[in-house]
Parts: sequence; structure tokens; C-alpha cells
Amino acid sequence: MTEKPTSVKVEKSARLFTIQWDSGHISVYPFGLLRAACPCASCRGGHERMKDDPDEDVFVRQMDDNESTRISNVVAVGSYALTIVWEDGHDYGIYNWHYLRKLCPCEECRKGK
Repeated sequence: MTEKPTSVKVEKSARLFTIQWDSGHISVYPFGLLRAACPCASCRGGHERMKDDPDEDVFVRQMDDNESTRISNVVAVGSYALTIVWEDGHDYGIYNWHYLRKLCPCEECRKGK
């Protein structure tokens, strides 16, 4: 069963996106990581590259602070996901709970990956 968030917080000045999960785990995502890991077909390189988990290279990809890495809004997609609206207008990625949980950049979650 996929964990579900109990709270979601966007800190624009710190450029951090925080999710507290029902397991008690807290994931803190830099905005650049979320944009690098955008799950839309265009960002992933086409439908043939779509998969349930993020690509490992997103954890080392550097994204500069610009309108493409600044969150404008976050919109719920049913009860299973979020869409992030970026300041450059990009809003095609649907970040489901499974994907966001696998994207957690903390040391504990990255261990053994």
C-alpha cells in the first residue's frame, strides 16, 4: 500500500517542498529536484520512458534558480497526486504519492539505491 501525505507545505523563500507522510516520515524536496524529476512525458523523454519510479539521475542533476524551478501553485489531482505549476507555465507533470515517496532525497531513503 502506498503511503499518503498528512500535510504538504511549500516554502517559496527557502525553495523547499515538504511532505509529512502517514508513516511519520518527512520528505523535504528542493524545488530543483522536483523540476528535474517532472514525471510528464515531455520531461521524461517520451511515453516509452515512462515508469513508476523516478530516474536515479535526477538526484545529481543541478537545476539553477529560475522561473522553471520556482513553484507558482500546487493543485490536487483527485486523492492520489499533485500537479505542480511552475512559474514558466509548465504544469504537465502529475506527481502521484508513490512517485513522490520514491523521490524522497533524504539519506535514509537514498541509502542502498
